[in-house]
Amino acid sequence: MPTLSVFMDVPLAQRLEGSLLKTYKQDNCPNKIFLAFRVCMTSEGHPWVSSVVPKIRLQIAYDPSLNYEYVPVKGMKSFTEASLKLLFGKHSQVIMENRVGGVHTVGDNGAFQLGAQFLKIWRKDSQIVYIISSKKEPYGLVFQDMGFTVCEYSFWDSKQLCIDSNVLLDVVEQAPHGCIFVIGNLGDCNLTQSQWARLMASMKSKQIFPFFDIPNQGLSTGDLEEDTGFLQYFVSQGFEFFCSQSLSNTFGIYDEGVGILVVVALNNQLLLCVLSQLMKLTQALWLNPPTTGARIITSILCNPALQEEWKQSLKGLVENIMLIKEKVKEKLRLLGTPGSWDHITDQNGPHSYLGLNFQQVEYLVKKKHIYLPKNGRINFSCINACNIDYITQSISEAVLSTKGSE
Repeated sequence: MPTLSVFMDVPLAQRLEGSLLKTYKQDNCPNKIFLAFRVCMTSEGHPWVSSVVPKIRLQIAYDPSLNYEYVPVKGMKSFTEASLKLLFGKHSQVIMENRVGGVHTVGDNGAFQLGAQFLKIWRKDSQIVYIISSKKEPYGLVFQDMGFTVCEYSFWDSKQLCIDSNVLLDVVEQAPHGCIFVIGNLGDCNLTQSQWARLMASMKSKQIFPFFDIPNQGLSTGDLEEDTGFLQYFVSQGFEFFCSQSLSNTFGIYDEGVGILVVVALNNQLLLCVLSQLMKLTQALWLNPPTTGARIITSILCNPALQEEWKQSLKGLVENIMLIKEKVKEKLRLLGTPGSWDHITDQNGPHSYLGLNFQQVEYLVKKKHIYLPKNGRINFSCINACNIDYITQSISEAVLSTKGSE
């Protein structure tokens, strides 16, 4: 008699990502180009790594004094402290008042996994989560799996080809009392003083709990403080909030996914209570976080000379991406491509929208072997001196080929 599997009723899950890369790899065209890598790329087509990281890796590998015992459940204290100073500034009000802390987390989504579990237990009346960012975020699945009702909105206006800062304000005003707002890329919205005042007033009156996503500090503008300056608005207005601070991208240690779940409370006593509950939850999730990535980052942030070298390498990367965007815009203009392409340089960071419609994206993928997401949001660091002419010529052709069908 055949044995029946306990997994008989388990269906194959829908593929969430990777199908575009799989299609690209199966393409035999010698001129194929992939513009959807998650990580920043060098002009040679390799993942970008800060110049200081390889040196630190060697130091760690040959350091006989290192103790490889399990770290505490809360993680590496030196890593957490250095990360918080990077996020808020060494002399920040919230650090001086000792009402901010953090838990060392695993991977890009670890902080959301941990934060969502805490909110599910301790904010039982807040079961609606609004996710607002410039793109669809993977952590929406984390909150859905926890049983939250998830509503997703994008800052990007595909018709006007710009970041619409009013989206956040409108959603806040329509949202129910006591809900949770997960907000990414808020620094790119460039809110005016009156918009900030309106946002603060609405969120306070509705007791909305903010949960910020900081995945690329420094990669947006090249200025570490400017990229997270919006947090000071919430600190100064007495907000309590969570923040997912992922540090892998800004150091180029993508395979060492590491970050912090940051907690800002009204006072130290409340902070300690929250951290104690978070540590209890981490025992069920991962117990002890890995340390290699955390050691690399801590070594750099705690050494002024190394930190300065890292900042300069990060600044160089951002300036190169800005230059690539300028070149793409100018080449499209010289080719006589219909429309304005200012939106390319108006956006910050390596990942930005080209402003193409679905037909134009399909044209690039199927006829030009240029692979990009359906929403046209590409990684500009994938463009270099060797492929920029082919890419801009192809974009121009894609726009012209669909001009009559619009």
